[in-house]
Amino acid sequence: MPSFDSSLANRTTTKLLDALREGNNEPAWVQIDTRYRPVVAGLARRLGLSDSDAEETAQRTLAEFVRAYRDGKYDRTKGRLSSWILGIAHNTALRVQRESRRGGMIGMDEVSDVADEDSLRTIWTDERDRSILSHAMDLIRAESGIDDRTLLAFELVAIRGVPPAEAAAQSSMTVDQVYVAKTRVTKRLRRVVEELTAAFEQDM
Repeated sequence: MPSFDSSLANRTTTKLLDALREGNNEPAWVQIDTRYRPVVAGLARRLGLSDSDAEETAQRTLAEFVRAYRDGKYDRTKGRLSSWILGIAHNTALRVQRESRRGGMIGMDEVSDVADEDSLRTIWTDERDRSILSHAMDLIRAESGIDDRTLLAFELVAIRGVPPAEAAAQSSMTVDQVYVAKTRVTKRLRRVVEELTAAFEQDM
């Protein structure tokens, strides 16, 4: 899987698409892949596919997307990019699942029952938000202004649900320092998530 490139993380999808028209623009492709792959794979898993089939769905979806986009098949005046990719992902998931049915996977009808337009959009949004949060944490971990102990305290309390006293012991802090760390990182995380979400959604 392409590596996460923090230097392009907050570029709008529109700018990335413009860069993607250049056949040799690998950084733009890497960031598009990084932005959408976990969302598509998460969608496929939520539709009932196995982890391996979900990854296969993401790979095929993004490959089909970039071919179609470079062939000029995406019309920004007819809808959002996310809706176009969502449609490709859904159709690809059904094809991958059909190929896997011989291996005892769940039937295609079971996926179709939960794959109405509103359900698909809800799943997509959930997986998008999950991916954005993960990327935001990657960016914060890469920042020099937040030390490792502060990040550890935040992750223990805010993400893993560890009691403050235990988190303080594990991060060599006082309980008060743990609360300060949680507040500080939460504030920064909220800003980064807002920036990434805005960049992700500017795809018209």
